[in-house]
Amino acid sequence: MRPGTGLFTVVALLAVATVAAPAELYAPETIARDFRVQWQLTRGAKGATIDGYVYNTAMRAAEHMRLQIERLDDAGLVVGSSTAVVLGTVPMDGRAYFRASVPEAASYRVQPVSFDWSCGGSAGAGGM
Repeated sequence: MRPGTGLFTVVALLAVATVAAPAELYAPETIARDFRVQWQLTRGAKGATIDGYVYNTAMRAAEHMRLQIERLDDAGLVVGSSTAVVLGTVPMDGRAYFRASVPEAASYRVQPVSFDWSCGGSAGAGGM
């Protein structure tokens, strides 16, 4: 191995790892402080649908948000879950709409589970 080749390899691997980082997971306290979900269930001929809004009270916009939708039985125990994606940006001091088809359950719990903070402050702001 030539001198400097090992260092170049390490730097290249760190650069790739930094670029390929997935959406961060946040503590429930952070999510509860910065986001509120308001939703309603509609049962129709095509099955159950949950739609609503995610409200962002943080001083930054959020993007790539994923919601966890837990299906609960009559006792309030989780019997299954799925995820839904909030399309677009959840602007600071604003809201974003979501809609998801869900299997039937006695009740549901909907909460954000992951997102990225955006560089821009609103939906129209550019990316990184």
